[in-house]
Amino acid sequence: MAKKEKESEVFSKGASSIWYLSEKHHLAILHKRQKEILRPKMALKRLSLFFMALLFSFSLKAQEAYIMVLGIAQDAGYPQLSCKKTCCESMKHNPSKPEYVSSLALVFPEDNTYYLFDCTPDFKKQNLLLRETQKGAELKGIFLTHAHIGHYTGLMFLGRESLSSKNTPVYAMPRMRNFLEENGPWSQLVSLQNIQLEAIENKEVLLNEVQISTIEVPHRDEFSETVAYSIKSKKRSVLFVPDIDKWSKWEQDIKSLVKQYDFLFIDGTFYQENELPDRPMSEVPHPFIEESMNLLKDLDKNEKAKVHFIHLNHTNHLLWDSKAQLDFEKSGFKLAKTGQIVKL
Repeated sequence: MAKKEKESEVFSKGASSIWYLSEKHHLAILHKRQKEILRPKMALKRLSLFFMALLFSFSLKAQEAYIMVLGIAQDAGYPQLSCKKTCCESMKHNPSKPEYVSSLALVFPEDNTYYLFDCTPDFKKQNLLLRETQKGAELKGIFLTHAHIGHYTGLMFLGRESLSSKNTPVYAMPRMRNFLEENGPWSQLVSLQNIQLEAIENKEVLLNEVQISTIEVPHRDEFSETVAYSIKSKKRSVLFVPDIDKWSKWEQDIKSLVKQYDFLFIDGTFYQENELPDRPMSEVPHPFIEESMNLLKDLDKNEKAKVHFIHLNHTNHLLWDSKAQLDFEKSGFKLAKTGQIVKL
């Protein structure tokens, strides 16, 4: 009887008193009193501790680096200038958010910085889009794939007429660096030290334990080389190949790369042949999505789901036709989406 009174007395002083009992008494009392309601003050204290732990857990997760898709359209964006075809005219009757030009951001929440993969004509809008997710994020560098208009012309916003940045690192291949150094207005960015050109060939760049390297790609290299980017953390890997002539021209085997990487953003410029009836498509070679799907058809569903098509031309119905998009999803492959996030 005395023992029960002692236990009752302990509980009457508050649940915190439990922690001063012997382990044996502690377990015994917990077992007998497990259905009792904790006093409000203690319940509130424990609830506060729970939410603090939960927030701390979320905070840790928030520190993980991630890739954000900033655009999925071909160099000229969507809708395209003076296009009167169904693809762009439909915007008048069913207005939706225009698609920005293909680009990725590598974001480091820990220090609130980011790096761009391709600097597009939509750079200003894409910067705003990124900052909706990552408030106040600071641009720390840019990785360029090649010298076609949708992939580097956003550099103009780093000049004295706009941001007037100071030595922003721009990673590029030798011909690409030479192109920027010797041709205005880009050469002024170099001479005024708005940008600082950095070699990217034959080496790996390590950014906060994320490894960046290039793979040369066959493409219409009028002014520069063309590269794909390999982005690897300790947990995940991403391959970015926005432009290539044909998979058959590449020294790399795309099927093997699908097996090696966790996520792939690959050239989806055109869906099929004869998509440009007014001009020869041989002038702008790309692997058709139909070709790529056929090439990768033997992959299992998990491997197919790694493949995200990006860099879609305005004539590609997967960019604007919702029914076609739903049908396409049944194939097991994916379309990249603006705002999409891939945690590294």
